[in-house]
Amino acid sequence: MTDEPTAAATPAPTRRWPIVPTIIVLAAVATMIALGVWQLQRKQQKEALIALYQRNTAMSATVAYPELPPVPDAMLYRKSSVTCLEPVRWDQRSGTDRKGAQGIRMIADCRTGAEGPGVLVDVGTAEDFTPPKWAGGTVQGTIVPGPEQPTLVERLTGNAMPARAMLVADVPAPGLHPSAVPSAADTPNNHLAYAGQWFLFAAAALIIYILAVRRRLRP
Repeated sequence: MTDEPTAAATPAPTRRWPIVPTIIVLAAVATMIALGVWQLQRKQQKEALIALYQRNTAMSATVAYPELPPVPDAMLYRKSSVTCLEPVRWDQRSGTDRKGAQGIRMIADCRTGAEGPGVLVDVGTAEDFTPPKWAGGTVQGTIVPGPEQPTLVERLTGNAMPARAMLVADVPAPGLHPSAVPSAADTPNNHLAYAGQWFLFAAAALIIYILAVRRRLRP
């Protein structure tokens, strides 16, 4: 009795590491790492800016109010004065007075001459939205960033308009409470958290891709 010949076993196809997807994933990981490094650099810049604001706050000398935006960082949180010829518009926003009580901040968009963008003056905090009977005058106070700041999208796309500053009055308008003056410490500095997020995204993307490819290459 003779043995019948058996068919040779077919070798399993060789699975290669995917080249194009790997390049795409590595490029994405490199981009996320670069964004994380950029956020760390922004953190250092923001810390230096906050230190500048704190030095400005400690200065007692007054400066001339800037005529046109944007306002230099060296002038923010400095004492200044401006003459409001006439409030042409009122912008009511929620806020607090200097005792911490909640209220409505009365921000006057003031005319300072025949032409020009005018100035924003926080003349005090009220208990409702009724504008005060204030016709203008000379206001002394602290220069702070205005309430209308450009968004991140506007800055990235180059469509950001120069932001106007605002003067928070030392003495409120009649019938109002003095508004709380923003502190330099209130300047947001979340860049370390943003950097950590980008690094975490990069690590997660790389680990998930390696696990997926290993599973695909497994015989």
